[in-house]
Amino acid sequence: MSDEGRIRLQKFLAQSGVASRRRCEDFMSAGRVEVNGEIITQMGARVNPLTDLVRVDGKRLPPPSDHAYLVLNKPRGIVSSMADEHGRPDLSGIVANREERLFHVGRLDTDTSGLLVLTNDGDFAQRLAHPSFEITKTYVALVDGTVRDSIGPLLKKGVMLDDGQAQVDRFIVKDVSRGSSLVELDIHMGRNRIVRRMLAEVGHPVRELTRTGFGPIHLGGLRSGVMRELSRDELGGLFDSVES
Repeated sequence: MSDEGRIRLQKFLAQSGVASRRRCEDFMSAGRVEVNGEIITQMGARVNPLTDLVRVDGKRLPPPSDHAYLVLNKPRGIVSSMADEHGRPDLSGIVANREERLFHVGRLDTDTSGLLVLTNDGDFAQRLAHPSFEITKTYVALVDGTVRDSIGPLLKKGVMLDDGQAQVDRFIVKDVSRGSSLVELDIHMGRNRIVRRMLAEVGHPVRELTRTGFGPIHLGGLRSGVMRELSRDELGGLFDSVES
């Protein structure tokens, strides 16, 4: 890179995998590209990929990095640790073939399965896990009993737990069968076992719990015990989540 790390905008777009350089120039001409909040149509415009905030159609492009950013579908029974002091099955067995020293962002209970973000970007991991950013998580839970229509509004209003009030942002009943219900909820709070405690508090203890979403990331069809790289849009969305 020249000019103190600045390169032509269309080159950066192409290097980021947006499209071919010619097609990226068409995006610029159409006003679909902005840099630091300003729409850029000038073909000679240059950016510093490390410091300038670039968006295409409103979606942020993450800065170039040698760090690894992964999502794992953690199996039930695996401890959210890279080295469990009690010798229980942990994440080290899943990431053994990776060269990087990975960190897990936050944690899932041993008996909870689902989405866990892994990275070797320690600063980024700390920001993602910090409660001040209030990243929304989505959970699907199989609970005891038939969940009444009144439970959703009650959980949205908030219930009192031992460590203070807790509430969900969204709650739906996906299915009801004899003796159990399948529910889905969004919550931005990150206190210990908070989903299980809330559902137990309203009379529906959890049988099985899976995290299916973390901010802009969704588990989709990722199989249990399998990792994948974050997409460009997912990573850009996470950068947006932890920056003001």
